[in-house]
Amino acid sequence: MDVYSDVAKHARWWYNQRSIIMWQLLAKPLLGVVADGVKGFVATKKMKGELKLTEIKAAKKLKEDQIAGKVKWEQSAVDQMKGSWKDEVSLIVLLLPAVLVFTPFQEHIHKGFIALQDLPSYYHNLLYIAISASFGIKAGSSAINMFKK
Repeated sequence: MDVYSDVAKHARWWYNQRSIIMWQLLAKPLLGVVADGVKGFVATKKMKGELKLTEIKAAKKLKEDQIAGKVKWEQSAVDQMKGSWKDEVSLIVLLLPAVLVFTPFQEHIHKGFIALQDLPSYYHNLLYIAISASFGIKAGSSAINMFKK
């Protein structure tokens, strides 16, 4: 019975050794994948933090330049208009008569344009300036020339 128990012990030892080797062969790639995933996550978090910091620094620099007068008024106006509906409303108001001409309201549109022609020239100039400013067209010097006429 000694021979059989020695053979059984040796077989169990060999089986245990193979199991350990098998686990090592499986564990190393899996741990490598997990480690790479953690490294990628950390790198992404770090880059997002750096991006946020850069954005904050850029906003701070822009504010400092605006206070110092280095940044032109136009850039500040564009930044302030980001959430505004004024441009869209102006465009709709401008396009509405062009669309309504093809409806039964054609006569009313025609009368409206005749009424607009009868308005004073300073009112026309104010409309030009307001619409130009709404669309970001710089009309300072040309507006002064309009009022001189």
